[in-house]
Amino acid sequence: MTPLATLAAALAFTLLWLAWKTLQATAARKTTRAAYFNDISAIFDSVTTRVEPTGLPRMTGKLGPHAFDIQAVQDSLTFRKLPALWVMLTLPEPMQVKATLDIMARPTGQEPFSHFARLPQSLPAPAPLSDDIAIRSDNAAEVPPLAAIAPHLELFADPKVKELVISPKGLRLVILAEEAGRGRYLIFREAELGKTPLDRKHLIPLIDALLALRQSLIEAT
Repeated sequence: MTPLATLAAALAFTLLWLAWKTLQATAARKTTRAAYFNDISAIFDSVTTRVEPTGLPRMTGKLGPHAFDIQAVQDSLTFRKLPALWVMLTLPEPMQVKATLDIMARPTGQEPFSHFARLPQSLPAPAPLSDDIAIRSDNAAEVPPLAAIAPHLELFADPKVKELVISPKGLRLVILAEEAGRGRYLIFREAELGKTPLDRKHLIPLIDALLALRQSLIEAT
């Protein structure tokens, strides 16, 4: 075999090997992302899960008479911001409130999981909340009674809690589950999120918080 033929064979082998490794990595990534909610499934009496086009799962978890909707939303398009993975926990039950109240920590107007920026009216934040918390509504005159909500706003003491939504359609909490490492992202543009399943210990307090808030609103109305 001539040196040129040997070089061509070596290059062909290298390309095949790289293609095989890429396929392996893609399959492993797909499997890992689809399993992101595997650990939290133990919280619920029963679960139904489907994989979204992003490769991340969406789960309905039934707990007693309640059915929670849990979604993982990746945010990697915002300019000059580290890629992030958000988890949305929704209790889609009709609430006896006449307006939507959206409480957002550090709003940028570019949150991919929220309609906060589209709500037309801004409200002052009550005393327990810090200056970086903003509140908006679609009807400020009909917002749920703040006396019923105020005891639950201590949730925002956790910097990972991003948003609380109270609406006639239900309740929602959004948390920051993961954020890309600054060094690796800035140097290598590496932002692989969702490698490790969401720990159930992060979700249980949020479920308890939504159920407690639901009860407070029922008693207030």
